[in-house]
Amino acid sequence: MALKIIHTADWHLGQTFFGYDRVAEHDAFLRWLEETVEEQKADVLLIAGDVFDVANPSADSQRRFFRFLRNINKVREHLQVIVIAGNHDSAARLEAPVPLLEELNTTVIGFVRRKEDRSIDYSSMAVPLYGKQGRPEAVCMAVPYLRQGDLPPMATDRSYIKGISLFYHELYAFVKSEYGSDVPVIALGHLHLSGAELSDEDRSERVLIGGLESVSVTDLPEDILYYALGHIHKAQRVGRKETVRYAGSPLPMSFAEQHYRHQVVCLTVDDGNITRIEPLFVPLHTELLRIPAEASEPALVLEALRRLPLRRKNMEQDNFPFLEVRVLLREPEPGFRHQVESVLQDKAVRLTSIVPVYEKYMDESAEKMLSYADLQKLEPLTILQRTFSARYGGKLPDELKSLFMEVVAEVKNED
Repeated sequence: MALKIIHTADWHLGQTFFGYDRVAEHDAFLRWLEETVEEQKADVLLIAGDVFDVANPSADSQRRFFRFLRNINKVREHLQVIVIAGNHDSAARLEAPVPLLEELNTTVIGFVRRKEDRSIDYSSMAVPLYGKQGRPEAVCMAVPYLRQGDLPPMATDRSYIKGISLFYHELYAFVKSEYGSDVPVIALGHLHLSGAELSDEDRSERVLIGGLESVSVTDLPEDILYYALGHIHKAQRVGRKETVRYAGSPLPMSFAEQHYRHQVVCLTVDDGNITRIEPLFVPLHTELLRIPAEASEPALVLEALRRLPLRRKNMEQDNFPFLEVRVLLREPEPGFRHQVESVLQDKAVRLTSIVPVYEKYMDESAEKMLSYADLQKLEPLTILQRTFSARYGGKLPDELKSLFMEVVAEVKNED
C-alpha cells in the first residue's frame, strides 16, 4: 500500500523581516499547506524543526501553530504529523502540549530522552508510519537538533560530528532490530550537512565558520530510504542524492531570494520503495522588490521610486511588497534616507533597507602597504584621507576636511 508523505521545515513562525511582522505571509502559507495536504491525500506530514523563530514564541504564534494542527486533523483525520525541535525551538515548550496533540495524531520530539541507566532511549524517536489501512508501512527516525549533551558516550578524542554520526547509526540499528531488517526507514533531522548550499544574504540561520558542525552524508547510514532535513533554508538535494533533501523555508529569508521559488517536498513510498519525489511550490504572498536592480546614482534611484504605484484606499499594508533600495554613492549622503522616505510616503511598498554601494578607487599612494615607521610619519589628515578613500572611494569632502582640522587644532591647543 502506498504511503504519501509531505516534507516541510523551517517555518520560523513569529519571525520579522527587517522589523515587519510576517503574520499574513505565514497565514497564507498555512492555508496553502492545509489545502495541499487535502489535495495530495497525504498520509504523513513531516516538520523538520524550527517551527518557531525564537525559543519563547508569542502566544499568537503558538495559537497559529496549534490551530493549523487542528485544522488539518479535520481535513485528513488519519493524517499523521511528526514534528521535531530545531535549534530555534524550545524543546520543552514544543513538547508541553503533547498529551493534547496526541489526540490530533501528532507526535512531537523535542528532547533526546534517556533511560534510568542514562543510556539513550532510542525507542522514543522511532515512530511507525501508518498507511490508509492503518498498518505500519515504514518507520520514521525523528531526531531533533542534537547538542553536545545529547550524543552517545564517546572517547575524549571523538568530535561532535562523530557523535552525530554515531547517534544516527545507533538509532538506525535499533529500528532495524526492533521492526525488522526489511522495514523502510525515513530519517527526519535538523542538522547541517557539509556541501549544503546556503541562501545568499540569509542571516537568520547560524552556521559555524569552517563547517565545525557540518556532517558529511557519508557519515550517516546509507540505507535510509529518505532523509527529510531542516536547518538550511534553501531547498536542495545534498551530495547529488535525490533522497537526501532539505525542504527549505516556505518564506523568503533575504532579498537574494527575489526570484527563488520556495517549496515543500512530496514523496510516495510504495512497497518499501520511493516511487515519486516532487517539489510542491509555495505561492509567494509578498513580493520582494530591489530598486534599482543594480545600484544607481541617487537621482536615478529617486526617479525610479517615484514611479512606484500609489497607495489606494482600503489597501492592506500586509500585502505591500518589501522594498530594498540600492544606491551608488561616491561619499556618504546622510540626507538620502530622508529623501527616499519622502518619496515613498504615499507609495504601496514597505521600505526595509537602503543599501549604499560606494565607487572604489585609490591613487597609488593609498594602495601602497605602509610599515609601522611609515605610519608614524603620516599626518592625521593624511590618515583620514586614506581611510576615507579605502572605505568609500574618492576624495575626502572639503566639509569633512575642515571639521577634522578644527578638531585637530583644538586637541593641539589643549596640549
